[in-house]
Amino acid sequence: MSIEITRLFDFPYYQLEKYSLKKALTTKYNGKWVSTSTKEYIDKANQISRGLLKLGVQANDKIAIISTTNRTEWNVCDIGILQTGAQNVPIYPTISKDDYEYILNNSEAIYCFVSDETILEKLNQIKGKTKLKEIFTFDDISNEKSWNEVLELGLNTDNQNEVEARKDAVKSDDLATLIYTSGTTGKPKGVMLSHGNIVSNVLACDAPVPLEYGQDKALSFLPVCHIFERMILYLYQFCGAEIYFAESIDKLAENAQEIKPSVMTAVPRLYEKIYDKIILKGEELTGIKKKLFFWAVNLGLRYEPYGVNGWWYEKQLALARKLIFSKWQAALGGNLKIMVSGSAALQPRLTRVFAAAGMSIMEGYGLTETSPVISVNFLEVNGVKGFKIGTVGKIIEGVEVKVAKSGEILVKGPNVMQGYYKDPIKTAEVLKDGYFYTGDKGEIDADGFLKITGRTKEMFKTSGGKYVVPPLLEGELKQSLFIEQVMVVGEGEKMPAAIIQPNFEFLKEWASENNISYTSNEELIANEKVLTEITKAVKKCNDNFGKWEQIKVFKLTPDEWTIDGGHLTPTMKMKRAVIKKIYKHLYDEIYDC
Repeated sequence: MSIEITRLFDFPYYQLEKYSLKKALTTKYNGKWVSTSTKEYIDKANQISRGLLKLGVQANDKIAIISTTNRTEWNVCDIGILQTGAQNVPIYPTISKDDYEYILNNSEAIYCFVSDETILEKLNQIKGKTKLKEIFTFDDISNEKSWNEVLELGLNTDNQNEVEARKDAVKSDDLATLIYTSGTTGKPKGVMLSHGNIVSNVLACDAPVPLEYGQDKALSFLPVCHIFERMILYLYQFCGAEIYFAESIDKLAENAQEIKPSVMTAVPRLYEKIYDKIILKGEELTGIKKKLFFWAVNLGLRYEPYGVNGWWYEKQLALARKLIFSKWQAALGGNLKIMVSGSAALQPRLTRVFAAAGMSIMEGYGLTETSPVISVNFLEVNGVKGFKIGTVGKIIEGVEVKVAKSGEILVKGPNVMQGYYKDPIKTAEVLKDGYFYTGDKGEIDADGFLKITGRTKEMFKTSGGKYVVPPLLEGELKQSLFIEQVMVVGEGEKMPAAIIQPNFEFLKEWASENNISYTSNEELIANEKVLTEITKAVKKCNDNFGKWEQIKVFKLTPDEWTIDGGHLTPTMKMKRAVIKKIYKHLYDEIYDC
């Protein structure tokens, strides 16, 4: 009889029964890929559970995990912790030590597993101000306690009966994890997700994400501390996909070449970077090769699914795939058939061109508070076509969505969080009458596709009383290859404006081709030719909006917006208040005139 999955730690046991993979989890150590079988995965997780019990861990204790990269150890610890009835607290590696301190104290974590020395150094600065009893490291670091010590504690199976009793005591609606939102404003909130919240989301995503059971290879590189990648990892386990952990974002293409994945997930910014690099390579071509390259790109930018463009377009597309797009495929291993996108809006041009290239990006929508998926695009399930460009797909099974009169998206279902940890006031603000208030605005079309039209908290009024929806303008502006990041401002001001971070990688290549010399980024963005190109992009954007919404003034920043610089959250969303503060001088220049 097949194992019934009701708790998160049921997934590896289900995989063992159904597939028993030789390469369930694979991580690269010292230049060599090292695989862990499903059986070894479970055995090590049980060792961790036994070791934690010998350390005195009780049900409902909190144990933190912080890792710079995704790796086998993270997943082993995840299952090992959950089997004891304790909850894990995954933490973003890139946040400040002050945020570490806040999260560790708010969660009252008593142990912490960390990946490397960089995190350990930051953690040691605030450890004394927390309830942490011990820190265990995945990397071997001299004079530090290793996670191997916990494994060794659990080598003896004399308390496995206690582990089994703890597992049996865990119910589907029990709290599994606290995930602290990366937060574009204020202190992080601890989202309380139960086993059942996440399990329901995994099982509901099985049909729309077309994995071949026991056959696929997945490449994982988004932070597993984020619920999007974590849920996907459980889905891979459920479907018997081999999981390979990329060494870093920089080595993504190299790792893809080595393992030849069939599926991966990413946030829009990463797809944008992949696309930009491809276009830059195209710009370096000459003659007929360059003409063919951009003929294929322009063809891809007109793509519509299900043959809507007609037989002649499909004929040309087949040729483009053979001559040009096959090389795009090869650059990512050659077997990539599907990519999943979440966390932020995906530019339609990326959806079109990658689908045309035979690597469809299935854009979905969700929040940490919804475990996370609410809706997702899919190619076809049981004869139903579920892919529409410009939308975030159809609502997944078991989840109910309604749009309030205000336009806000409200969600009800087994995936909705239990609340914010130790924060009943904020919980009551978003959970009302059984519905979770997302803060996002949207609409559902006649075919059942959900479209995001804005975020209620990001909308603002100009001094003339007109509403502006920044994400819509920003998405349109980022269609330009010259623009990497942009923030639309103007709340309470006479008109909307934009603070823009140029795409410096593309811009420098373009400057070289146009014989533009410069000695610094400041000099480059002050160049008249550069300003002309950005002005063209702004004008093109403005043509799609009403006069009151149009960008009247823009300013360029000489530096790149980064996570480390504080501009972006770990999931690459803009921290609007921080960016406005950093570039206050530019904001003042816009509105003091």
